[in-house]
Amino acid sequence: MTERRRFRWAPRAARTRIIGWVLLLVLLALGLVTLVTWRLLVRSVDERMDTALRAEVEEFTQIASSAVDPDTGEPFASVGDVLQTVITYNLARPNEKFLGYVDGVYRFQSRIEAPVLLSEDTRFTELVGSVTETQAGTYDSAAGEVRYLAVPVALEGDPSQGVAVVAYFADQERESANETAQLMLAVGAGTMLLAAAGAWVVAGRVLAPVRGVVATAQGITETDLSGRIPIEGRPGDELTELAATVNAMLDRVERGVAAQRRFLDDAGHELRTPITIVRGHLDVLDPDDPVDVRETAALVDDELGRMNRLVSDLLLLAKAEQPEFVRPQPVDVAALTTEVFGKARGLGEREWVLETVARADVRLDPQRITQAVLALADNAARYTAPGDQIALGSQISGGELRIWVADSGPGIAEQDRARVFERFARGAAGARRSDGAGLGLSIVQAIVAAHGGRVLLDTRPGSGATFTVVLPADEQLHEPEPEEDA
Repeated sequence: MTERRRFRWAPRAARTRIIGWVLLLVLLALGLVTLVTWRLLVRSVDERMDTALRAEVEEFTQIASSAVDPDTGEPFASVGDVLQTVITYNLARPNEKFLGYVDGVYRFQSRIEAPVLLSEDTRFTELVGSVTETQAGTYDSAAGEVRYLAVPVALEGDPSQGVAVVAYFADQERESANETAQLMLAVGAGTMLLAAAGAWVVAGRVLAPVRGVVATAQGITETDLSGRIPIEGRPGDELTELAATVNAMLDRVERGVAAQRRFLDDAGHELRTPITIVRGHLDVLDPDDPVDVRETAALVDDELGRMNRLVSDLLLLAKAEQPEFVRPQPVDVAALTTEVFGKARGLGEREWVLETVARADVRLDPQRITQAVLALADNAARYTAPGDQIALGSQISGGELRIWVADSGPGIAEQDRARVFERFARGAAGARRSDGAGLGLSIVQAIVAAHGGRVLLDTRPGSGATFTVVLPADEQLHEPEPEEDA
């Protein structure tokens, strides 16, 4: 339930998500830069304070070790005089404080302007007022962190123990770094607003082709597949390539749907014809006439056989689109060609000729190739008369296996060459001579295409036709055999 609600409230628009990610990246970058800059400034301030503390202590030490008052040139009379001279002689900077303690009791300070009076802070007095060795550290005062350096001061002839303290109010000293960080954050907020506006404009222009894809997809219906995405932009741009790719896909879909519609129309027509014939003869059948019953039964059986062949061919064409339609294996092409030639000779009383036989082992599906070549041979037998010549052969040429069937029939008219491989298509001669459904050459082309090959047609009206199956062949070749006639 939680995930569903989270998904429901998540921003769905791509433009919104792009802007969100851009702002997040800008925010992270500005935050990182501000944090690093602030830390560097704070470290610089801390180093400056530590350097100032050491410098002040060195001055204190020089004055105290000389035991001579630099103003009068006379020796100091007491430790208190040393501390008073040291604190008076050194000018305190802003947020800097000099204090003097004698025997653990506060006695002197540089000036009273400070966030808090350390001289009145008993805990701080207890911490630094009686040190016997130089001590550096930090103290958490009411005004924040205090960085200090305490130096014991002694004077020969005076039993009193003094302590000179240099202190910095660190938090106040770091205010310049904090103000710089705050200014950077304010500028960063303005930068984010500008980045959001720029990202909104840029995302809109970048996503324009995507909106075109959506609009085109919404405009496509089952009956209208003509919509295309307008292509704008330079070649090589990813979104331009996306639009071109989607348009190409729509072209393929439109062609596929158109071919499917033609196929269904043609299949329906081919199936209606035998059904109409059967119903017409059954309507006029005389059940009391044995001769009429036998003739009608023979006609029905013939039409049902034709319908069965048509359905089988359609199923075969449907299987041709599946990956396991062909099962290639190493095949001896010479033996395959000879075997197919032997089977083809039973298709009709023709002058069958076995021409060149290729000596090679090629990976192919022998059953499918046999089916394709026999379909070409059967087609040749249909368009020739007894005594006409039909030749078969195979050859390796240019890394390709070529298996051909050539006949001496009437040939194919020029206007029919482009459509003889279409489903249910028949040429002018086919309309007169063939009683098939017009799927034979479509099946041949499907088998050859599944092998990664192609089918070539060489024909001239009145001079026969030659169909050549061209398959890729990269196997070891053998010595070719001489031509053989049958």
